[in-house]
Amino acid sequence: MKHIPRKRFGQHFLVDGALIEAIVSQIDPKPGDHMIEIGPGLGALTQPLLERLGAITVVELDRDLAAHWRMRAHVQVIESDVLKVDFAGIQPAQNATKNVANASQLRVVGNLPYNISTPILFHLLPFAARIADQHFMLQKEVIDRMVAKPATADYGRLSVMLQWRYAMDNFLHVPPEAFDPPPRVQSAVVRMIPYAQPAELKPELLEELVKVAFSQRRKLLRHSLGRWLDAKSFTGAFDLQRRAEEVSVSEYVALAQLL
Repeated sequence: MKHIPRKRFGQHFLVDGALIEAIVSQIDPKPGDHMIEIGPGLGALTQPLLERLGAITVVELDRDLAAHWRMRAHVQVIESDVLKVDFAGIQPAQNATKNVANASQLRVVGNLPYNISTPILFHLLPFAARIADQHFMLQKEVIDRMVAKPATADYGRLSVMLQWRYAMDNFLHVPPEAFDPPPRVQSAVVRMIPYAQPAELKPELLEELVKVAFSQRRKLLRHSLGRWLDAKSFTGAFDLQRRAEEVSVSEYVALAQLL
């Protein structure tokens, strides 16, 4: 299929065969896995995944590409903005194998559009309990922020929110020349495995807490988080004589639980 990449959709199509094989090998698809690919594009990943799975569901906003995939056997197409997709309601493609024990668990993959990659990651958070794993190609600097450790420049809101819910592994670097057209950034692939028993808390409270904490990341927390905690009538102990990046994920989680 001849298709001109559309800038407004952030389309950069993977064309490096060796890298495609390496990614698929790491994903390790099995027949009958309930796999959903976000943005299949021209099928660089879709085709080898489909050959191993037997059936696949794809989420595609581009109407021309969606129409192309509807013509393929064993491909279920959700033509939609991924940020509007209810992942809890997606049923397996009709020809998926029925004898797989974890058929109710989703495996999500995709070469995510750089312009909305962070919103997609946050959109998927509420569905983590139903997801077995996620493998995403993203802008390298986004993955650096996802897996960052405290007391580093990359550590921030995204690090805390995702590390609370997932074990993550940045396992493959992807250079610009692996795409058509080449993006102006470096890319990488991350594996995200939801924790079976994450710390119990209200995710929206943790998100608000972390957003406030990092709103003035160069100042001590007493200037931002301290005022927010006062407004919440918090009387517990928490060291506010630190900057937001000096507080570990576990400490943010523990504070959210106390609240």
